[in-house]
Amino acid sequence: MRAGTLTVRALTPVHREYLMRQCREAFNEALQAVSGQLITVQFISDDETQPAIDGVQAVIEPKPLMTTPPNGHRRADADDTLVINPDNDFESFVVGPNNRLAHAAATAVAESPASAYNPLFIHGDVGLGKTHLLQAICLALSERCPGVVMRYLSCEAFVTRFIEAVQAGQMAEFRHCFRDVDVLVIDDIHFLTRRDRTQEEFFHTFNSLYQGSKQIILSSDAPPEEIPDLEERLVSRFKWGLVANIDPPGYETRLAIVKRKSALRSFAIPDDVASFIADRIVSNIREIEGAITRVQMEASLEKRPVDLELAKAALGEVSVPATSLTLQNITAIVTAFYMVRLTDLQSKKRQRSIAVPRQVCMYLARRHTRHSLEEIGGFFGGRDHTTVMHALKAVKLRMDRDDDFKSVVLQLETELRRQGARGE
Repeated sequence: MRAGTLTVRALTPVHREYLMRQCREAFNEALQAVSGQLITVQFISDDETQPAIDGVQAVIEPKPLMTTPPNGHRRADADDTLVINPDNDFESFVVGPNNRLAHAAATAVAESPASAYNPLFIHGDVGLGKTHLLQAICLALSERCPGVVMRYLSCEAFVTRFIEAVQAGQMAEFRHCFRDVDVLVIDDIHFLTRRDRTQEEFFHTFNSLYQGSKQIILSSDAPPEEIPDLEERLVSRFKWGLVANIDPPGYETRLAIVKRKSALRSFAIPDDVASFIADRIVSNIREIEGAITRVQMEASLEKRPVDLELAKAALGEVSVPATSLTLQNITAIVTAFYMVRLTDLQSKKRQRSIAVPRQVCMYLARRHTRHSLEEIGGFFGGRDHTTVMHALKAVKLRMDRDDDFKSVVLQLETELRRQGARGE
């Protein structure tokens, strides 16, 4: 440490960039709290140092991982690029039946950009690993092809940059920024909805990259055809390559995720606690990470080993044990309430009086059993996982908009809890 600066060497430029943008403030606060002095931290990597000058180590600012080539144009502001978490590599991604295709496609793109699948379009609900795969591709490409020029940002940032460029009369610079690249990666492309001028610009950007054999990678909460008010020509282009879906993970995959995420934190977690978390969090990997954090913090605060009792205190008791309810329990309650027959729910009938209770059954089955989307769809007349996903979204959306419907679903869940408590 010299001249009030503590120099910390990062493993790679990617780690350095992540530490600078995500951790610098926390490091500075910790340094000043411990030392009682005004000390700041500098992060460097192996190729970013110069000989000491007047006793102070000089630091060369590295070129960010996601940037454009130096050719006289102003470099894009660092803030419009998304930070890459060095932990989000392929090795740390847990592969299961729910994400196998998306993982295989992402790996193929990382190994052979612009020739395997172009564009690669990954979609799924929030917190299922889309961003992890996008960042894993970026990390793999930066390691295998050090000179590759990538732009990795959110769709919201793309829209903001476009509006600013139009207002400032800097469209030439904007187009250079997004078209003179080897790889363009955009997260949450569904934010293009209802933005006619931005869609027009992205259409031409897409064409320019595709015709130049440059890799395009996109993620979305919905498949191209279900993004509201998206131009048909964009929907068509998004389907030119591969559209890969990520479903919510099944129990076994969730259990593997709990163990992998805990290991990354060097946090020893007993098998029964890992099973408890996998039972408790059924559809969102980010919530799994949050649950692990809460358990770890509880153990630290209580200064006691991690056990099932501590995990329950940290996360709350599970209202319905994942193994206590069956599809038969759920269908019995729902069919009685809606006065329909199970054979109707398992039939091909689509009238509203049948479709709504069928969707409610699927929603409750996903929340209160360990069955996969494929298993739930199979029980209800051999339907595929996309039908179940649509049912889950439809129920959630209607619950948000219709208080009476929400009350019905909550009433049915209350009855399920009673059955679970009685062990029926």
